[in-house]
Formats: sequence, C-alpha cells, structure tokens
Amino acid sequence: MCEESEHEPYLVFTGRQRLDTAMHTLDGLVQGIVADGKVTDSEVASISAWLGRHLEFSNRHPFNEVIPRVQAIVADGRIDEEERADLLWLCEKFKTDNQFYDSVTADMQRLHGFLSGIIADSLITEDELSSLAAWIDDHPELRSCWPYDELDSIISMVMEDGKIDPQEHEALMQFFSEFTNSPQRKAVGSLDRESTVSGVCAMCPEISFDERYFCFTGSSDRSTRDGISEVVTALGGGFHKNLRNDTHYLVIGAKGNPCWAYACYGRKVEDAVQRRRNGQRILIVHEFDFWDAVEDGS
Repeated sequence: MCEESEHEPYLVFTGRQRLDTAMHTLDGLVQGIVADGKVTDSEVASISAWLGRHLEFSNRHPFNEVIPRVQAIVADGRIDEEERADLLWLCEKFKTDNQFYDSVTADMQRLHGFLSGIIADSLITEDELSSLAAWIDDHPELRSCWPYDELDSIISMVMEDGKIDPQEHEALMQFFSEFTNSPQRKAVGSLDRESTVSGVCAMCPEISFDERYFCFTGSSDRSTRDGISEVVTALGGGFHKNLRNDTHYLVIGAKGNPCWAYACYGRKVEDAVQRRRNGQRILIVHEFDFWDAVEDGS
C-alpha cells in the first residue's frame, strides 16, 4: 500500500495519451494567454502552474525539451514578444499525431486550455473574445460538441455591440469557468433580463431530417407540436415527446419563455445541456433555423 502511494503521482502520465493531453492543454493555454497581446503576472503564474503539474516527468519526451524552455521563459516573471513566439512555436512543434485521440477530442482539449488562458487573469477583453471566435470559426468539426455551439452563440451575442459590459463579463467568466479548473465560479449567470435561451442555440446549424430524431420545447406561433411532428416525419425523420439517447435535435420555440436565461433553462433545455456535457451529440437549435431547414428539405 505504501509503495502504491509513493508512485501515485506518476500514474497521471503512465500513458502516451496523457502526454498528448498535456501538450494540447498547453497549446490552448498559451493561445488564450497571448490572445490580447498582453501577458499579466497571473497569466505567467498559470503557465508556472502547468509546469508544476508536469515537473516529475521532465525526463520524458516531449517534456525533456519543452519544460526547460518554458522554465526559462517564466523565470523572470514576465513573457516578452520573442518569448511568446517561442511558446507558440514549441506548441506547434510538439503537436502530436493524436495516436490516442481523434482530432475532435484533441481540439476540445486545446479549447479548454484556450479558455483557461483567457480567464487566467480574471479579465476577458474584446481582443481575447475575437481571437476565441476566430479559433471557433476555424474548427467547425467541433459542432454539436459541448461547449462549442454554446460558446459560438454566446460570443456572437456579447460581441454584437463590439464591447463587453460588466454584466456580460461576469457571465462569460462563469461560463468559461465551467470548462476549466477554475474553482472560483460554478454557476452560469444571466447576461441580462432580456437574454433568452437562444444563447445556447447553435449558430447556423446543419440540420438534416433523414433518420434523425427531433424533440421540441417552448411555444411556436407557426405550428402546433403535432404539426411539427408531422413535418419532421414527412421529411424522413422521427419525433420524440421527450429527450432520449438517440435524439439528434432539440428545437426551441421562437415564442420562448422570458424566464429562460442562462441561469434559468426550461426543463428540456437543461436536460439537453446536461446530455451534451455527458457526451451526447445533440444540437440545440432555434425554431427559425428549423423552419429554414424544412424549406430546404422540401
């Protein structure tokens, strides 16, 4: 038992896949930190914390090359322009062939690192949000993976006026913290009283009907629930009254509910969000996008 305890720290990196995870996380972390072109003391500390979690394995490739350089970069407590470039180059150089992870999983690990880097200094800037939005646009293969679609929608909503107000900033901090190791925030707050559940709907979703199953929540001015079911069936799909493990789309009625903000989902929306957290690839889509897809399908 004593021997097991002594070696317990080494179990964190007993496989190549865990080394890959660490490098993917560092890649995203660095991109998030440098997204606004500035590096703060707390952001340097977040890289030091990454180092601290991996020092035991500094004799293993690629850490035997990465760690000494990262240590040198953060040694003086600051990161200049050249050092930023070196960090990004290191991440690019040691990108793995994803032997154990498919590209979606690897990019999700990078996304979580990116979010960690952005909130490392407890400040989210417009430049950082723009960089994150550009990264998301460059990785459309992550659609339907939690939290890609929600991030895409919320970023678009926040950046509609080109600035982040204090209430939006707090909501973003809370949301980003859901996918990082930050212990400071756990619940997602609402952006404002007018914010509706459309903030969790996928942006420009790809909706197909053949052998796909739909569920509906909320109210619609355009059709009854039975009418929507008939439309879906006519186009080769199926309709579920409640979410199931094989449900592909949850359609949100355009009439909505004024109580549906980030902190107050409807029951089915909350269920869908949790299912996405657990890995089910279910898209939450707005009724407007649903009807557009119906017209295209017809």
